[in-house]
Amino acid sequence: MNGAESLVRTLIASGVDTCFANPGTSEIHFVAALDRNPGMRCVLALFEGVVTGAADGYGRFARKPAATLMHCGPGMANGLACLHNAKRADTPIVNIVGDQATYHAPLNPPLASDVEGWARPVSQWVRRARTAREVGIAAAEAAQNAQRAPGGSATLILPSDVSWGEPGEEAAALAVPRREKSSAEQVNGAARVLRSGEPAVLLVSGAALLPENLPFAYAIASATGARLMAPTFNARIARGRGRPPLEIVPYPVDDAVRLLTGTKQLVVAGTGAPVAFFAYPGKPGIVSPPDAELHVLARPDQDIPDALARLAAELNCKPAGVNPAAVQPLPQDGPLTPERAAAVMAALLPDDAIIVDEAISLRGAFFATTKHAAPHDWVQVPGGAIGGGLPLATGAAIAAPGRRAVVLEGDGSAMYTVQALWTQARENLDVTTLILSNRKYAILEIELRAAGAPQGNSASDLFEIARPEIDWVKMAAAQGVEAARADSVARFAELFQHANSRRGPFLIELVL
Repeated sequence: MNGAESLVRTLIASGVDTCFANPGTSEIHFVAALDRNPGMRCVLALFEGVVTGAADGYGRFARKPAATLMHCGPGMANGLACLHNAKRADTPIVNIVGDQATYHAPLNPPLASDVEGWARPVSQWVRRARTAREVGIAAAEAAQNAQRAPGGSATLILPSDVSWGEPGEEAAALAVPRREKSSAEQVNGAARVLRSGEPAVLLVSGAALLPENLPFAYAIASATGARLMAPTFNARIARGRGRPPLEIVPYPVDDAVRLLTGTKQLVVAGTGAPVAFFAYPGKPGIVSPPDAELHVLARPDQDIPDALARLAAELNCKPAGVNPAAVQPLPQDGPLTPERAAAVMAALLPDDAIIVDEAISLRGAFFATTKHAAPHDWVQVPGGAIGGGLPLATGAAIAAPGRRAVVLEGDGSAMYTVQALWTQARENLDVTTLILSNRKYAILEIELRAAGAPQGNSASDLFEIARPEIDWVKMAAAQGVEAARADSVARFAELFQHANSRRGPFLIELVL
């Protein structure tokens, strides 16, 4: 058994049975080991940003790590943006990065690089294997550390000679440490301030927003009169008819400040005080009032479900069902606007869908309108690195077969990781991609105004992407994905129903 074979066997024994890959020469022996050891599903992506973003989407729904396979430091560098997003989402991932042979690296070959230096900012564990014998235990430690609270990337660097070297030794899976529970002081302190009668916000994220835990947060807020909210960006939110409603902190700083004005008590679980996405001249970095008292019910690395359950018991309140709203009717036919497109999606969304949100400037209409759509999960890009949407949907569709992933994707953002469409076609994944085609980086126009900067010809040229126009129908077809364009309510409704009633991916360009 060589080092690569011990790696594959140990990962499978540790529950890591899916690998998103873009391999190169240094990883050839890992690929060969996959042939000899069935049990690992391998998914090819044509760009490492798709590899890492898909692993992020997979981890959020499988609730366990996938592996990634990337070619040396530059390959990992291509995947760093989506690993940054995964870090912000606390997603467990095991990164396998090939590297130069130990005796070849000192010769400074072209692909030699500081892989550890690139890996550390996006990983909570990094190790370089130096002998074949240590690969198995290093793989077990990687799987364990990816799942160590709060969850994140564990990166194992594998020089090629370590991969082909012998003897390799398979290692047993290692137990994942249990999360620390919130102290009695944290729980009792939160109960005390929520009973005080002062204006309060219960701000929750992470595991608190999962379907089985959000009802506890809602019960607590309902019993105490607190406002239930989530940060602007979250890994996953349970939403839709019959599920507890909540607000999110708005992206625009002024809107967030207005919404939180008057708050005296801020109780947080899985997050901290609400921070503005950017700094702006003369505007606050923390959007909650300066005199609001912050109380931490549970840190992101603590057992958030346990803390919510104990707080609910302390307040003597129990989760109860939420009366589902009526099914929303389709809007009348007419030209497409964001609001009308959102109404079509809300009316026709399949049960238990996964909405992946990279709508950027058009998010507001879709988030508000889908509040009473069929039950679904709303998935975001918490790290803000553009290009996460298409890969996230790819990984989520693999982790949750039988559920339809629907991507709200800005046309500018989609170009960052457009190769994900090819993987969706290759794997025949149930993904409906909605390209919100306004032919510009509209968010930058918003940011320009927020910063108080004047707009001139250079800004206009850098913000629009209409010269030449991107033909999304041809772009999708070139990668094996059926596609069509909609510029009216009726046409979008027809295409959306068609896309969601068939197997495999479908792309709809919404001309807005």
